[in-house]
Amino acid sequence: MKQVVLITGANGMLAKSLSKELENKYTIRFLTRKVKKYNEYLWDIERRFIDPKALNGVHHIIHLAGSSVTNKRWSKERKKNIYSSRINSSQLILHELEKNQLTIDTFISASATGYYGSTTTDKLLIEESPNGVDFLSDVCNQWENAAHSFKLKKVANRILILRIGIILSKNNGALKKIAQPIKYRIGSGIGTGNQWIPWIHILDLCRMFKFLLENNEIKGIFNAVSPMNTTNIELIRKVAKGLGRRIVLPNIPAFIIKILYGEMAIILLKGNRVSSDKIERSGFVFVYKNLEIALRNLLGKTT
Repeated sequence: MKQVVLITGANGMLAKSLSKELENKYTIRFLTRKVKKYNEYLWDIERRFIDPKALNGVHHIIHLAGSSVTNKRWSKERKKNIYSSRINSSQLILHELEKNQLTIDTFISASATGYYGSTTTDKLLIEESPNGVDFLSDVCNQWENAAHSFKLKKVANRILILRIGIILSKNNGALKKIAQPIKYRIGSGIGTGNQWIPWIHILDLCRMFKFLLENNEIKGIFNAVSPMNTTNIELIRKVAKGLGRRIVLPNIPAFIIKILYGEMAIILLKGNRVSSDKIERSGFVFVYKNLEIALRNLLGKTT
């Protein structure tokens, strides 16, 4: 009999891809705000409700829910939503498990490389590096603390946290946003273009979740990034090459990005180098270490 994996963030790009990676070995359930399929169960974070049938017999929970940090300017209300969709949702799951006296084998929570703060340095950051001092860093820190509570309260036997970089996927996400203006020959770097972008191919990310799920002796926090960090301008140029285009426009000045996006601009203008050494030492092997090979796969052209 297959073990049951409950995934939050059902409508997200990652949840959809991850479910395909896991479905042959596990029974997949989703928590969602709008139930459409047989394996989807209703939850409402504001009303603090989870369909109790979603939790019955669950062995593992993978918590991916979290509203996008890049779709809208960070108004006070937007910040509240970014926070609650991650931290309050974690706390709700924990509360419902406790209330129903349920324990699970594994709780895996997404986090982000934003944990380290929105700065740009050449220092290679590892899992033990300190968190930053800005809004996203605080969100990630609280997000991770909420995950640790599952272990502290003895609701989950094992906790895993993945600090995820920029996910590169064929049809959605960051790569689509980068490629679109380049296709129309209006793509360019942002700010100095020297800010680091820790990235990961979506296939490797899904494989990483599966790897951690299947290796019961592994626990703790891991950076989910490719071994090959890149910079903003390098990524732009390689995507352009893969699309058969040239970057002819100058970088967009930082002050314009700040006018357009307000406080949110910091995640476009800053970025750190992040190490993948810990996950590799644990035995995980990347398929797409190299950015050029990853883009060749995703864009369907030689880079």
